[in-house]
Amino acid sequence: MHTTKRELAKSQAEVARLEERCKMLEKTLKETREMLRSRDAELEKMKRDKEKERMIAERRRSDVGPQYQGPPRELHARHSSLDIRHINGHSHMNGNGRSTPSGRATPTDSHERALYLAGSEEERARIRSTEVYMTRTDSWSGAQVLQAVHDINSEILQFAASATEICTFDRDSRPSSSRSIQAMHDTSSRVGQNLARILSNRDHSQDPYLVQLALQGCVTVCISKALASFCVGLPTKTDTMLSQLYSRIAVAGMFCHTDATIRISSSRFTEPQPTSSKWRALAHRHLHAMHAQLAEHAITDLCDTILRWSADIFIIAGCMSYETGTTSSKDGLRLRFGDQVRRIAKAVTRLARVTREEIMSTCFDVIAVNQHDAFDSNRMTDAFGDYVPSHGGILATIELGLRCTTRLRGSEPLEAHDDVTLEQRMILQPKVVVESVLDVLDPR
Repeated sequence: MHTTKRELAKSQAEVARLEERCKMLEKTLKETREMLRSRDAELEKMKRDKEKERMIAERRRSDVGPQYQGPPRELHARHSSLDIRHINGHSHMNGNGRSTPSGRATPTDSHERALYLAGSEEERARIRSTEVYMTRTDSWSGAQVLQAVHDINSEILQFAASATEICTFDRDSRPSSSRSIQAMHDTSSRVGQNLARILSNRDHSQDPYLVQLALQGCVTVCISKALASFCVGLPTKTDTMLSQLYSRIAVAGMFCHTDATIRISSSRFTEPQPTSSKWRALAHRHLHAMHAQLAEHAITDLCDTILRWSADIFIIAGCMSYETGTTSSKDGLRLRFGDQVRRIAKAVTRLARVTREEIMSTCFDVIAVNQHDAFDSNRMTDAFGDYVPSHGGILATIELGLRCTTRLRGSEPLEAHDDVTLEQRMILQPKVVVESVLDVLDPR
């Protein structure tokens, strides 16, 4: 009976999730079209600005003097400065506008020509460097980022369900060793004392579904902590310093409870978003270039953490044994699910590099709900809200959410006291389990 009810609940939850995903994809498609229209407008503005700069440069060249008007613009497009000197070495214009042999060029003409060529190169270099930091081109769309988060959530669910299914539980088999006490303490700090206490006191021998939910919550917390760092795999001290630096110059770390457009003092952000996004991308890319094994180290470390945290969940839940191996250490989990966990870790590190290096127009944050927060339907979704009214505290986040924070175009402050407009949208609400789930698992 319990098994049938659990399968029905899982099927209904899956249908609801697919309907929600369809709606979110439609919404994301609409937002992508709006983003493309905004980007076209931005490109048109950049073209006008470049034309204005070109006219200013032309005006400056016209102010050099009547003796030398400079070579045509087409000449600069086709030849390097060396080619120009070679051409002008055969013929140039004198003060009366007549061509003279190269050997008869006056000192004044040569000096003005050198100044002109140097100024032109400097102007071109300045424009090129500006264009690098003003780009808002994204290699990934919002829909692709959303799909990546959905894929990670699916992988977490499959791992938790598979690991729980092959494990047998005995309420009286929980050891009282120091290892068990340490596992209880560590799990309480990770997923909250409430869930750890329920797992420890409950008999899971007939229906281990709550263990599966706890395992999902444990892995979700682990992944959200990893994605909250500036660069996955860096030592904590270095990563904290870079995170604080990025928070100083960008919109990172901003949070509001619901979708909103807010204005805040520009003193919080010293750089425009294109600049801060480019700095983030360059810093992240060069960190990986400097440390060639950083990505592999991040994957290995994340795998090790997921397996260790998962083993602690099984210990306090009273798991007796696997088909092969035991749960007394993470080695039993690694033997059976090492490849699956490594696939999750690879997907997480890939998403981290995409959101930090390949998206310039906005900031994406993968989020989980703190177990100490109160349930809020505007910020999160109750996984069992369709079956029982939501009540009680939050036990775990079983599916990651996605939030987007954008500094709106046209809101760049002109002065230090001007405000900045930020738009925050919850693209995907994190899915949580609250205490009311016990009413579903233990119907009266």
